[in-house]
Order: sequence, then structure tokens, then C-alpha cells
Amino acid sequence: MTKSSRNRRHFLSLVALGLAAPRLAWSAEESGLARELVARADAIRFPQESFQTDITVRNFSNGEAGDMRKYRVLSRGNENTIVLTMEPASERGQALLMRGRDLWIFMPSVSQPVRLSLAQRLTGQVANGDLARANFAGDYTPALLGSESVDGAPCHVLDLVAADRGVTYARVKYWVREDNAWPVKAEFYALSGRLLKTCRYLDFQEMAGQLRPTRLVMEDALKAGETSEMSYEAMNLRDLPERMFTREYLRRLG
Repeated sequence: MTKSSRNRRHFLSLVALGLAAPRLAWSAEESGLARELVARADAIRFPQESFQTDITVRNFSNGEAGDMRKYRVLSRGNENTIVLTMEPASERGQALLMRGRDLWIFMPSVSQPVRLSLAQRLTGQVANGDLARANFAGDYTPALLGSESVDGAPCHVLDLVAADRGVTYARVKYWVREDNAWPVKAEFYALSGRLLKTCRYLDFQEMAGQLRPTRLVMEDALKAGETSEMSYEAMNLRDLPERMFTREYLRRLG
């Protein structure tokens, strides 16, 4: 190779690097924005401090009301949660305990807690993880896909890929408002890529010092007309000690 050829190749390499550098910087900027948006939307959905909330889940089939269930959720940060079944009366006393991504169910009729999956269905279209763990920022790696308008509101569209197989869904497509980071819509996908259900975040009201969605509507993507509505009827900040979130503590409650 002649000296002039070597110089030309070196020059072309520098040009290529010069063109690539801004794209790499933009990619990093987009990645940071995606993480920030997911974290902000998490903080809007739920307090980052310890809190208690009461949730009613109503199931519908082709518009006809089905069963209704009530739960009390006690959450300490994003990692520890207790879900108490309040209704129906026949299941009162059952409790879910989440520590990190580990989930157990406690039942009065069973002496030992049973391990469960976050992805397992709790009732209707609601999975265990929908109540016990809502930490999108900690469970998924986000990327910006673009922008779309939903019900007239410009939204960032994000692709969330599960950090590991222990989370509730393998992938989430997530719409977050551009002006205030409110969650608007989510599509939940299985590991196979199949769409499982769609969720809409509705009826924003002030709860625990922040405007939050108080009604979530989940529609089954596989069975038309099958929906569940999660209504948040109360939400209050509450001091919840670490000792509550142990199997030993929940055994005593039972």
C-alpha cells in the first residue's frame, strides 16, 4: 500500500468517526431521556415513599359485570409490598408478600407460604405484579421509539424490555405525555412477542399529594370484550417498618 493510500484510508476513518460521534452522543441522550420519563411516570402512578392504598377490581365480559374484588396494598418504596385481600369474604385473610421480585402467597388454610410468579393472573386481566410491583424504572430497560398523539395529547412512545425473566411482562410499549410525563397507555407483551393486554390510565385526581391515575382499564388482547377496571379509592402516605415485610410477620397475621 502506498503512502498516499494509507493517508487516504486514515482520512476516511477520521471522517467516519466524526460522523459517528454525534450519533453516539444522541443515542446516549435519548437513553437518558427514556430512563427519566419512565422514572417520572412511576412517581406519578405511585408515591416513592411508603404508602397504603385501597383498590377495587371489577371484571367485565362483553360489557356485563362479573365478579368484584377489593385489596389493600401496603408498599415500602419500590421493592417491598403486601397485598391483602379484603373481599370476597371467602378469601379474606389471604395475603401476597413481595420482596424484590420474589412473591409469596399466604393463605389461612395452608401452613407454609407458596411461591408465585409476578406474571400469574390474580383476577380477570390483573396479574399479581400489577398490584404487587409497579416498578417499571427498575424492571425494564427503556428506549424511545418516537412520538404519537393519544386522545389529542402528544406522547413519547417507549419500548421497555424486561431486565430479566422474573418481571411481570417480557416487554411493554408505553405512551407517556410529552408535557407532564403522565402515563397514558401501555401494551403488555409475552416473551413470544404476543400482545397480552392493553391498559389505559384514566381519571387523574389528587391522591397522596400528587395528581395520579385513579382508574386503570385493562383489555384482553386475546379475548374480545374481556376487561378489568382497577379503581384506586384511597391512597395515603404511611410509615411502614421493614419488619412488616417478612414471612414471619405475615404468618403472625394469619
